[in-house]
Amino acid sequence: MDNYGSSPSYPYHNPYAYPCSAPRQYPPASQYPPSQYLHPHYAHPSFDPYGRPLYPYPYSPSHVAPYAYPPHPSHSGLIEYIQHPPSYSGLVSYPYPYPDASSPNSGARPSIHYHSNFQHGTSPYRYQESIAYPSPETQYRPPPSRVNSFSSHYRIDNTDSGSSAHLPIDDLLCNVHLSDHQPNAPASPPAPAAAPVPAQPSASLLANSPQSMRYDRRDRFYGFPNSSFSSFDVGNSDQLTASKQPLFSHSSSFGGSQHNQNLQIVPLHSKASLKVLLLHGNLEIWINEARNLPNMDMFHKTLGDMFAKLPGKIEGRVSHKITSDPYVSISVANAIIGRTFVISNNENPVWRQHFYVPVAHYVAEVLFFVKDSDVVGSQLIGTVAIPAEQIYSGSIVEGTFPILNNGKPCKPGAALNFSIQYTPMERLSTYHHGVGAGPDYQGVPDTYFPLRKGGAVTLYQDAHVPDGHLPNLMLDNGMYYVHGKCWHDIFDSVRQARRLIYITGWSVWHKVKLVRDTGYGTECTLGDLLRSKSQEGVRVLLLVWDDPTSRSILGYKTDGFMQTHDEETRRFFKHSSVQVILCPRMAGKRHSWVKQKEVGTIYTHHQKTVIVDADGGNNRRKIIAFVGGLDLCDGRYDTPSHPIFRTLQTVHKDDYHNPTYTGSAVGCPREPWHDLHSKIEGPAAYDVLTNFEERWRRASKPHGIKKLKSYDDALLRIERIPDIIGISESYCTNENDPESWHVQIFRSIDSSSVKDFPKEPKDAPSKNLVCGKNVLIDMSIHTAYVKAIRAAQHYIYIENQYFIGSSFNWNSNKDLGANNLIPMEIALKIADKIRASERFAAYILIPMWPEGVPTAAATQRILFWQQKTMQMMYEVIYKALMEVGLEDAFSPQDYLNFFCLGNREATEGNDSLCSESPNAENTPQALSRKSRRFMVYVHSKGMIVDDEFVILGSANINQRSMEGTRDTEIAMGAYQPHYTWARKVSRPRGQIYGYRMSLWAEHTGTMEDCFNQPESLECVKKLRTIGESSWKQFAGEDVTEMRGHLLKYPVEVDRRGRVRSLPGHENFPDVGGKIVGSFLGIHENLTI
Repeated sequence: MDNYGSSPSYPYHNPYAYPCSAPRQYPPASQYPPSQYLHPHYAHPSFDPYGRPLYPYPYSPSHVAPYAYPPHPSHSGLIEYIQHPPSYSGLVSYPYPYPDASSPNSGARPSIHYHSNFQHGTSPYRYQESIAYPSPETQYRPPPSRVNSFSSHYRIDNTDSGSSAHLPIDDLLCNVHLSDHQPNAPASPPAPAAAPVPAQPSASLLANSPQSMRYDRRDRFYGFPNSSFSSFDVGNSDQLTASKQPLFSHSSSFGGSQHNQNLQIVPLHSKASLKVLLLHGNLEIWINEARNLPNMDMFHKTLGDMFAKLPGKIEGRVSHKITSDPYVSISVANAIIGRTFVISNNENPVWRQHFYVPVAHYVAEVLFFVKDSDVVGSQLIGTVAIPAEQIYSGSIVEGTFPILNNGKPCKPGAALNFSIQYTPMERLSTYHHGVGAGPDYQGVPDTYFPLRKGGAVTLYQDAHVPDGHLPNLMLDNGMYYVHGKCWHDIFDSVRQARRLIYITGWSVWHKVKLVRDTGYGTECTLGDLLRSKSQEGVRVLLLVWDDPTSRSILGYKTDGFMQTHDEETRRFFKHSSVQVILCPRMAGKRHSWVKQKEVGTIYTHHQKTVIVDADGGNNRRKIIAFVGGLDLCDGRYDTPSHPIFRTLQTVHKDDYHNPTYTGSAVGCPREPWHDLHSKIEGPAAYDVLTNFEERWRRASKPHGIKKLKSYDDALLRIERIPDIIGISESYCTNENDPESWHVQIFRSIDSSSVKDFPKEPKDAPSKNLVCGKNVLIDMSIHTAYVKAIRAAQHYIYIENQYFIGSSFNWNSNKDLGANNLIPMEIALKIADKIRASERFAAYILIPMWPEGVPTAAATQRILFWQQKTMQMMYEVIYKALMEVGLEDAFSPQDYLNFFCLGNREATEGNDSLCSESPNAENTPQALSRKSRRFMVYVHSKGMIVDDEFVILGSANINQRSMEGTRDTEIAMGAYQPHYTWARKVSRPRGQIYGYRMSLWAEHTGTMEDCFNQPESLECVKKLRTIGESSWKQFAGEDVTEMRGHLLKYPVEVDRRGRVRSLPGHENFPDVGGKIVGSFLGIHENLTI
């Protein structure tokens, strides 16, 4: 089935295919004429056919001046993913070549092409005589209104009082007006008037230009949306000096704190500066090729030279050249946003690799780090830097750039060829009309799995919702919202399966009971059910994360730090036909030993899916899948009432779970559990099956001596089973059915965890994957979140276990590596709406504290990162209010609010459990028993946008879940095409609206008319009032029954957006621990 922007080799036929936008294709290098004749939108990344390097300046090592960067530290003892970036307390590089205009051959030299959308161009030349340039004011056409709103860019000017014989930079910039309110032309000198760049490309040029270069294709995402690979992949930017050009330089201070980073510009000979500009939109980047790279493997080179001098043929002589293994990393604001694949033993690598990356960063430069991949970490070869001002207007910056290191070329002739273009949000029309706009909407493009039409979705809150427990909700078309019963439905689906039952989980416990209310199945455990189905001939496969701390060796057993019951469950099914694979989280073979240990120790397989065959009608079977945040294990069963004491002797008698307490927990409250889940029917369910098959084949692949034995992966080949409906026949509904769903599956996963990713990194684009250093990555969950937030028009509602990200914009700890864009995108969405005088609201529900002991160091770090994320978002919103003069009329909390959940139960008669408990007065256990309160743990991983789109699954909003190389995750994104703003031209009231209203009814214990307009200020204030009142009840001395569970998150946010401890409530009630967290120690990857 052809995918909507997915890999053409996908195994299932797709009748709803749309043509994938083709990236630019380059003909062979020999077909290219000299570069001065190149089409302005089609510059080839090749080199001179006569062997001359395509420098856009007359290259001479004598023109090199000392560069302000410190030398890059040796990588002999460090690995890349634990390296921290330098703090920007020094000079900023401006390494742009300008060929000497007076040179007799300059007209025939290849040059950099700056393709602009305004009248005059910018010169690619580093060395240039003073000539009369046309006035930018008369020829520059300013960008759309969005760029004019960024008036709060950072700029620091510094003056060098020394004289210089070089042409002052002031002369070059004298005609460029740099306003605080309207960014104009880039700071580089304009091109000669004889060769201006057209203001707008002609119709013929546009028609012949590749699709990837047009603004109508800006819905495509490639590369790394700010994936940090555990830390900043840092290198040193460099510069070039020439006889007639002043320089900027960039130095880094390694002596001070790396948490405080200041961008500043210090010209060596004159006054100048680089602006720090907000790039909010997409970057399209081609990394084409590099030439004349140095040999960084000098040990192997020396060894080879030694053997080459020995007489005769010596066994083991090095028969081929061993040299650098180069790759390129692209960085903005300390975040790696793209990385090419590694090309082994090549000093002239050709990548021709394309990136289309979302950005939401304050940027001075876009940095291209050329590196040599080593067994342990990497070595910096050199750097190329592009100032943000050069690309801010939307110009294409394209050409061949010298690779500099330590103030001079890393090797004579070393150069990197690439192109880069920035497209701001205003020009990305795909985000302007909401989610699912129009019948031709194609979901999130260029993902591994396509958008699937004709499906059905059931949305669940909590493991079980008893009848009559939540109010009836009227939808459009006279329908009522049906509150699903998640574990009931899973139990029934497993019981009715005839062919297959496939389960993935972070934890699967054979003793868990899925059905606990009156009726059938109340005494049946999951283990008994699965074992009985396997005896009926059903293929039952369990793929469970192998906790490295749990072991069962020669009778010695450990439960494991996370208490996932993995070994216990494996032993239970050992002598049955149920097949269980305990799957460790492993890094790829080509990763360093340290990296492998890190991945295997602190990262997990976090997906939670159940896949079964079900009745498809006409005596045939179909595939259905359950996807969400609920593991089939202890502690997860709960209802919207979230009892903490009342069910300890009934439904939770054998299922007590509360990891907050150390020591005896007799008589203590259980930890209530709130979660989101879904059931998918139709074509998208087959994509969930494909995910399981790819993971199972990888996990079951024999190793070592087992390879000598015959091998059967145990998977059913459903295409060979006539009674199972294939994906092309699996539609549940037609396009005219108002209850039809469109569904798309997303993942965070890499090639070390699946079997069918391409073996060659260069083939990654064919599957819409991106390249890591030694791994291919599917990070479409992050892409889906960013796309949905950007398309939001009215409100965003998030429930998530964690909320950490966009550390590149924090006021400190910028180099932490929590670089996912989600928090920054939400803040910028609100800021844009403020500037447009439109209402918008964001509601974010998180747990009161991360699961575990709240005073523990790891928990406190998570809370600290969470507070930094909140602070950053509120600051962005306050700055937007200041820009439009509304800081006195509104506060940041009129647009963004954080909530948590809690419960408190009044005493009912004699509490026998309390009388049996220990008598210590000041322990968390004793205080909790006395106050009869506890948080409701929010384990959800979902987002609802504008009542028309929902995304939910196993992925948290943190770097672990979003990066793709850490925890493995799966999620679904879905909408009903007949219930969108674009279709109805009014508020949609379909199943997603009902789901959101049902969740709010559960949390608040009430239904208010203003809930129908969640973006309204009335609704924001109402929910905030409910939350503040409930917090006072929860934290007060009097023990009273709580009607609802929604609490305002216990921090104080002032009108300027500053986040502090709530006066009188600096610590969590009963259990302790600072609410705003604390951070003492070194950075690590466990808590982000």
